[in-house]
Amino acid sequence: MDIIVDIETIRRKFRNPVLTLGNFDGVHLGHQKIFNAVKEEARKIDGEAIVFTFDPHPLQVLAPQKCPPFITPFKKKLMLMEMLGIDVIIVAIFDLGIANITPEAFVMQILVDKIGPKKILVGYNYYFGKDRKGNVEMLIQLGKKFGFEVKVIGALKVNDTPVSSSKIRKLIQDGQMGQAAQLLGRNYRLMGKVIWGSGKGKDLGFPTANLEILNGLYPKTGVYAVEVIIGNRTYPGVADVGYNPTFGKNPLSVEVHILDFTRDIYGEEIQLVFYKRMRDEKAFVNSDSLVRQMKKDVDVARKILLRRPS
Repeated sequence: MDIIVDIETIRRKFRNPVLTLGNFDGVHLGHQKIFNAVKEEARKIDGEAIVFTFDPHPLQVLAPQKCPPFITPFKKKLMLMEMLGIDVIIVAIFDLGIANITPEAFVMQILVDKIGPKKILVGYNYYFGKDRKGNVEMLIQLGKKFGFEVKVIGALKVNDTPVSSSKIRKLIQDGQMGQAAQLLGRNYRLMGKVIWGSGKGKDLGFPTANLEILNGLYPKTGVYAVEVIIGNRTYPGVADVGYNPTFGKNPLSVEVHILDFTRDIYGEEIQLVFYKRMRDEKAFVNSDSLVRQMKKDVDVARKILLRRPS
């Protein structure tokens, strides 16, 4: 796969390019439907399947206070697109200059002049250009003017639920990990570096890895059955998302007790794969009652993870 960062660095001619555009946060089943259509159309004309996206996200530049936490970190998003068979990813650097380009100029100066698409496939709710004034109907008319075909991909529904990044984000924030996985097409993951914690878990016989999460989407506070990916190996685990109320007032944190594991991993980046929210986080009257509950959590998590699809 070819990744081109910054449209100004495009130097080559694309072979019968078939293009889709968007931010694609989560690379969920709806996005995958579009990517599959792009690949199919590219095969028909011996072309290249191309994704055009932005970094940073437009809201990070135009309205940072309104920008939601991301389902998928940017690098992970590119990895997923590669796994799905996209030939080329073009990453446009989003700044105030590109934000002020009119829809017509965006199509002519960027899409036509720099990429030369034969076909463009977009979702039914696609908007583009300054103030999002460009829509699907305008793109179809511009395609007739500049000589490319436009195909609109309808909404995907799973169990009568429209698949969207905002819906998935809400499910994760509500702790509905199974429903979120159905729309994502995979279980939700958090990535983070292991940092030093208070050491209280180790003192109780349940050592935990504390994660530094940057720009991540936190699930609802509570205790979860998770898989822990360290390097190329996967381990069962029990993760706590919350404030550790048994030990007073603390900032929001994510920590995981990794089952059947003893190695020191401080400073390493690991992934948590969330399967099920098992219970609310709560304050315990003493350490003994907390330990009893943690033993129960481990037993429940093992049973949940044994039933997970291979």
